[in-house]
Order: sequence, then C-alpha cells, then structure tokens
Amino acid sequence: MTRLPRLTPAGLDDDQRALHNAIAAGPRAGGPFPLTDAEGALTGPFNAMLFAPPIGQALQRLGAAVRYETALPARVRELAILAVAARWDAAFERYAHEPAARAAGATDAQLAAIAALTVPEDLGDVERAALRFVLALLTEDDADDVTYAETVPAIGNRVAVELTTLVGYYATLALQLRVFRVTVPVERP
Repeated sequence: MTRLPRLTPAGLDDDQRALHNAIAAGPRAGGPFPLTDAEGALTGPFNAMLFAPPIGQALQRLGAAVRYETALPARVRELAILAVAARWDAAFERYAHEPAARAAGATDAQLAAIAALTVPEDLGDVERAALRFVLALLTEDDADDVTYAETVPAIGNRVAVELTTLVGYYATLALQLRVFRVTVPVERP
C-alpha cells in the first residue's frame, strides 16, 4: 500500500498543477506506461513529486534531460536504468523500463544479466564499457582507477558524466518508490 495519497488534478494547487502538466504533457507522454491513472493522478514516482513541487520540477526536468537529451544510445540508457532498478530492487522502474529496453533491442538474456548486476556478454565494446562503468557505480559506489581507465576512453567524458547522472537520478527515484511503497499496476495496458 502506498504511503502517500494519490493527488488527482481536481485537488492540486497552482504549483502542483504546473508540475502535473509538465510531466503528463511532456516528452514522457508517449512512453511505455501510462503516466496517469483513470482519475488523472500521476503514476509511479511522479505522484510523490507533487508533494514538493520545487523539488519535483527540478527532478522532472533532470529526468527529461537524462531520458531525452543525452548522447546515450537508447539500449545503453535503458539497460543502465534497469541496472539501477536491480540494485535497488525497484519493481516500478523494471515495469516502466523493460518495454523500452526491449524496444531498443535488448534481449531477454541481456535483461537477465542486468537483473543479476552483470554485464551481458553479447554487447559491443562501447556498450560493454558503458555497462561496466554503471555496474561499478552501483556495486562499488565509485569507478576505481582501473575501471575508469578501462571504460572512459571507450565511452568518452560526456557519456561518463551522463551515466553518472543517470545512476544518481534513477537511484533517487528508486529510493522514493521504496520509501513511499509505490506499487506496480496489476495489469499492463
């Protein structure tokens, strides 16, 4: 059971409404899961953002940038998100991003490897380096000198910064999903 009440559009103040609209009508609107339920309440981590609109606005802008404004290939981005979901056991993140990973070409074997916090064997060199970097962040809380020296030349500084930011952003969402007991919808639309 969720710990925060679902906020429907009819009960939102101006700041909450602006945030709700930014999320529901923004670039996420065409994503792999419904952003709102039948009553218009935001699903997943987004409902929690409405309780602190200034932080929610900052988070949703960061999330949109991480998802839609990076140099990350879609498959690397989605596998990295699923690695965060595996590390934090975030069922809603898996629910939301497994379809996107499959649409980006991820296989069941790759998804299983990421769920086990291992690098899939059948990735290209750049993808493998990117996922090694992400898994170091998730399992060691850092990229040690050896990992950094072996992965960053293959992925570049920009991607290293983007992946580090992605891990932090999705870890924040995973923590909120856990603390506020956000559940996965019973059925996928």
